[in-house]
Amino acid sequence: MFDDRTDAGDRLAAELERRDVEADVVLGIPRGALPVARPVADALGAELDVVVASKIGAPENPELAVGAVASDGSVWLNEPLVEHLNVTETYLERERRKEAEYAAEKAERYRDGGKVPNLEGKRVVIVDDGLATGATARACIRQAYEAGAERVTLAVPVASPDSLEDVAAETDEVVALQKPPDFRAVGQFYRRFDQVQDEEAMRYLET
Repeated sequence: MFDDRTDAGDRLAAELERRDVEADVVLGIPRGALPVARPVADALGAELDVVVASKIGAPENPELAVGAVASDGSVWLNEPLVEHLNVTETYLERERRKEAEYAAEKAERYRDGGKVPNLEGKRVVIVDDGLATGATARACIRQAYEAGAERVTLAVPVASPDSLEDVAAETDEVVALQKPPDFRAVGQFYRRFDQVQDEEAMRYLET
């Protein structure tokens, strides 16, 4: 169990240092990842910024993610699920545009212009507070590569083993402190897992 997101970040930072992971930029996924990402960026001596993505919900069941899209339009789709649910191209394109616009607006709240920092040739560590389906993480990973990142590492305190295996195929390295077989939700592994508001999350970027 992690006491809270800061505790998780401290422990994740220690593991990344132990593995000699190097980073030029650490990107947290708002909002919950920023308290985790701050100790990681400090420990690695890296700039802290954000990368934003929004899930694409299934028709009639918006809580079920059939994919995700990042603020730059980079998209990841769960193709087997899309096919199983017979999701149409028209629906996917409409939702992709809508969620990309939402993600871009959110990115602009966190930084001027909303664009990710210059990642060309950079070593990037993407941090989240946990990995459940992995949809948003995959869209964020794709955005980092699209922006020219040389190497991308995904670092999380806890992850669904199945999702972790899938995401690992899309990035250079994945670091997860815990991979519990009884994973149901990220929050079950935190003693305190309060919702992080935008204003609070932004303060971690100023530290």
